[in-house]
Amino acid sequence: MCLCPSRCVVETLPPSHISSLFISQSTTKSGLRRMFIKQIIIQGFKSYKDQTITEPFSGQHNVVVGRNGSGKSNFFAAIRFVLSDAYTNMGREERQSLLHEGSGAATMSAYVEIIFDNSDNRFPTGKDELVMRRTIGLKKDEYSLDKKSVTKSDVMNMLESAGFSRSNPYYIVPQGRITSLTNAKDNERLQLLKEVAGTRVYEQRRQESLKIISETDTKRRNIEELLTHIQERLEELEEEKEELKLYQEHDRRRRCLEYTIYSREQKDINDALEEMETEHRQDLDGSNEQQRGVQDVENRLNALEREINEQKQQIDVLLSEKRQLDHELESQIKIRAQIELRIKDHEDNAEQSAESTRKNQEDLESIEEDIRDKEHDLSKVVPEFQRLEGMERKMREE
Repeated sequence: MCLCPSRCVVETLPPSHISSLFISQSTTKSGLRRMFIKQIIIQGFKSYKDQTITEPFSGQHNVVVGRNGSGKSNFFAAIRFVLSDAYTNMGREERQSLLHEGSGAATMSAYVEIIFDNSDNRFPTGKDELVMRRTIGLKKDEYSLDKKSVTKSDVMNMLESAGFSRSNPYYIVPQGRITSLTNAKDNERLQLLKEVAGTRVYEQRRQESLKIISETDTKRRNIEELLTHIQERLEELEEEKEELKLYQEHDRRRRCLEYTIYSREQKDINDALEEMETEHRQDLDGSNEQQRGVQDVENRLNALEREINEQKQQIDVLLSEKRQLDHELESQIKIRAQIELRIKDHEDNAEQSAESTRKNQEDLESIEEDIRDKEHDLSKVVPEFQRLEGMERKMREE
């Protein structure tokens, strides 16, 4: 395992039942201390159920020795748990696997805390120590710096400021990596040296820059084509602009002519409307006069109808009187005939007395006088009846 950009920390397992964990921490050429781990506190993480404090650490080289299964790999995993990207984006089962599993109460959370000696102010905090902790549970994964809650991004930035670059993954060298490096080919070793020296990141950035330059050239060509198209379009628009000006001038003249025509037509229409309104008023006046004439005729007709009804009533009365007189006349005629018969009988009957003859003569004279009266009354009624009947026919014809 390497805890600075220039030195390595390596875990090795010699072929025996006792293995060791080798931790190297750097000093300057002048012998002055650089940043190093002072203390590690583990609780609930893998095989470390209870709180375990490991100290002190040397500022140069440290070796952790123990039997197989004593927890050296878990100790190494605890350091990687805080300082590397090996334990990111974990699911619930992966979180559960990091918690201590054993008899007794279940462990719900675990934490690993690493305390650095920051005397050289490698971490730009202005303090001699830096406390870095990561706490994990089934539903949480939290970081803290100097007892203050921070994000993973803040922790990674702090490590970057101290030289733990993500572009150089060899500040922590896990078990078996040295053997694979010794058996690597030349080109693989060259790539390793580039990674350790930090040049690979520049090569990647160079490739990214070349890609960006290529994309920029493509965009530039596209922009030039677009500018050419825009320039051509501008020239077309200039021509269309002149045409538009000419069109606007003709359109203005057209609208002026249309306005003049519309104004004249409107004036003619208004004059025609005024004439029509005058005629309409005259028609209304004539209609009113005709209506009044019709009303007068209706009034006259109503008066004539009333008069006709009255004449009809009079005619009915006269007809009734005429029928009565006719009836009386017929009765008198019958009586006269009877009297004449009786006179004839009396004349035939010579034996009739003179007194009876005189009486009969008086009765005859009385009857003849009644007849003359009735005929006189009838002569008055008939002309009146004929006059009223003529008036009725005349009214009906009108």
